[in-house]
Amino acid sequence: MSRQFVTEAVMMAIYGQLLVPQSPVEYIVPYTTVMELYELRDSDEPLMNRADDDQHVKSKIRELIAYFEEPLNSKKINRCLSVPWAKSSGILLGERAQVTIINSVDNAAYGEAFDPIETELLLTSVREKVPVLTDQFELIQRIIEGGIPVQVYDIDDFEFAMEEETFRSSQ
Repeated sequence: MSRQFVTEAVMMAIYGQLLVPQSPVEYIVPYTTVMELYELRDSDEPLMNRADDDQHVKSKIRELIAYFEEPLNSKKINRCLSVPWAKSSGILLGERAQVTIINSVDNAAYGEAFDPIETELLLTSVREKVPVLTDQFELIQRIIEGGIPVQVYDIDDFEFAMEEETFRSSQ
């Protein structure tokens, strides 16, 4: 069985290690974060501190967009967009990684403490009973302080998160 995480599409472009995990993993990604890739691609604002890192990440964003736009992948994504909370079929991202797009809906359940994309990540996590994987320390802090009933991992702890599920499954 593969490990599952809720995350943003841009995380897969920034953190290449997510695409080459040691064991099978499925990323559940809200569709709005896929749309955010287009905004990030077209933005003049740097995503990374160093210019060469920024160029690399923007290149990876373009590659990810192109991959999602391939006919089979696009068809899988478009099928889930007509019904709230519908999920696409799995889209392979390598030998052991796949992404499932979810047509999540922000209903402002967590008020003004979280932006719409963060709210969709949290609602997806609660709905799917899957931990959130993020690089945003402030988001992790607000989840903990707000008592939001989700498990959350920092991307720096990705390998630990993968091992933790293996440990739980073997008990």
